[in-house]
Amino acid sequence: MAVLKLPGAVTCGTSGRELAGGTLKKAFLVKISTWNKNHGRYLGSRFAKRSRLDNVVKNCGLSSDEDAAEYKLDSSHLEEKFGSTRDRLLNGSSSDGAIALSGTSVDQSPTQDVQTELIMLSLPAIAGQAIEPLAQLMETAYIGRMGALELASAGISVSIFNIISKVFNIPLLSVATSFVAEDISKYADKDSAAAAERKALPSVSTALVLSAGIGLIEAVAMYLGSGPFLSIMGISMDSTMRIPAELFLKLRALGAPAVVLYLSVQGIFRGFKDTRTPVICLGLGNLSAVVFFPIFMCTLKLGITGAAISTVASQYIVAILMLWHLNKKTVLLLPSIKNLRFGGYLKSGGFLLGRTLAAVVTVTLSTSMAARLGAIPMAAHQICLQVWLSASLLADAQAASGQALIASSFARKDYGRVKLITHVALKTGLATGILLAIILGLSFPSFAKCFTNDSQVLDIVRSGLLFVSASQPLNALAYIFDGLHYGVSDFPYAAISMMIVGALASIFLLYAPPIIGLPGVWSGLTIFMGLRSVAGFMRLSAKNGPWWFLQDSQQNEVATS
Repeated sequence: MAVLKLPGAVTCGTSGRELAGGTLKKAFLVKISTWNKNHGRYLGSRFAKRSRLDNVVKNCGLSSDEDAAEYKLDSSHLEEKFGSTRDRLLNGSSSDGAIALSGTSVDQSPTQDVQTELIMLSLPAIAGQAIEPLAQLMETAYIGRMGALELASAGISVSIFNIISKVFNIPLLSVATSFVAEDISKYADKDSAAAAERKALPSVSTALVLSAGIGLIEAVAMYLGSGPFLSIMGISMDSTMRIPAELFLKLRALGAPAVVLYLSVQGIFRGFKDTRTPVICLGLGNLSAVVFFPIFMCTLKLGITGAAISTVASQYIVAILMLWHLNKKTVLLLPSIKNLRFGGYLKSGGFLLGRTLAAVVTVTLSTSMAARLGAIPMAAHQICLQVWLSASLLADAQAASGQALIASSFARKDYGRVKLITHVALKTGLATGILLAIILGLSFPSFAKCFTNDSQVLDIVRSGLLFVSASQPLNALAYIFDGLHYGVSDFPYAAISMMIVGALASIFLLYAPPIIGLPGVWSGLTIFMGLRSVAGFMRLSAKNGPWWFLQDSQQNEVATS
């Protein structure tokens, strides 16, 4: 924030020399009102308490000549002087339009402020996003050393589990982040002291009730429908993968309630702008899985059954820890029906449900097409897909942090800050994608040996190097655009665009793999992420919709009250 400071005191951009004839006393409120002349919309106001003249200065330049006479200023001169200062402040030299009282000049870029806040939120979120995929990679590594059949069977089951368990959870997580951030902003606007108190938030209660119910439904569906789900994925009754895959899926189904619950709670913590607590819970829970894997799989010799038991146990540990910490931030009581926000969640969640289905179906179709190529190609695809998704989800942590910042600023109608956050998030996301591409390009051939010793599988995995590494910048931008859309509650566009993009990528996935094999699967996924990035850029470039303020000129008025 750039602060304009002159000896003694200043008002409205006037100099100390012009104020020689009078002294400044008391205080006035600088009000910055933002309008959009094309849309006729009032963007909101911000106030800053500053010095004023003995008489009340109205609109800082619209005061009467008589009131300004003793300060050797007339109203037109005040208006002219303040106009230049106001424009300088609003065009980037100050984040809140503040005119300080005395002292020396201090410059602090608002971009740096946003970058710092985004980084402070993103680092713990990135760690949190990395912990769970790392545990999944370790599970894949343990299972992979048992053989290609076990790895392929577990891969199919994990894909089905992700479809069923996360298809409802992702909307809950995203909507909870925005709704909780909006609730907190409303309390802060009403009373800053009351905002710090531990309260029962309707958005939190609704998210917990929905996640508990959805988790139970998913567990029953996966346990009882494991056979039909495997048939849909192309695993016939005669396949050698059928029996181990069905057993693995039934066991993993028992953890569905915990997964839906703790990921929903994670979204709530993001709404509180707290990304550190989920990292601690995820770290402790997944650390327990690391301890359980060798015990159940090797010591007790339970094989992939032991892997499933270890994962489920760690999921419930994470859920319990997160609920315990959440109770410190907000009141967790059985809510009354009238206080629940089912309408808002169902409306926004309905759009995101369609979006999530489109995304999951596309990725699942890629797995299904790989499975139809045989156990060896499927095992190679599972390794590439897990590394690809694990690396890509690091950008999702940045997107979630940007979403929380944008949601709170957008609720206050602080469009200047929303614009700044958007630019910073896109730049950091692209940088993250490029860095991941370089790291994976250099390390993936060697890293793949951690998952299997099968030479045939490794040969196919190495051919997927370009897919795993070069697509990372596109993946990062796609996730960042998603976070931006969620931050302004642009859920309808996020859903519709994803359905269109998913349909186009799915058409390619249906026809390319039978002709060119696994490269067709990987090319389809790359096209999918690329089109998501294009759709996101198109939305931000449009002059209508929630992002119109990025293109439209803003007329600002400073008033006093």
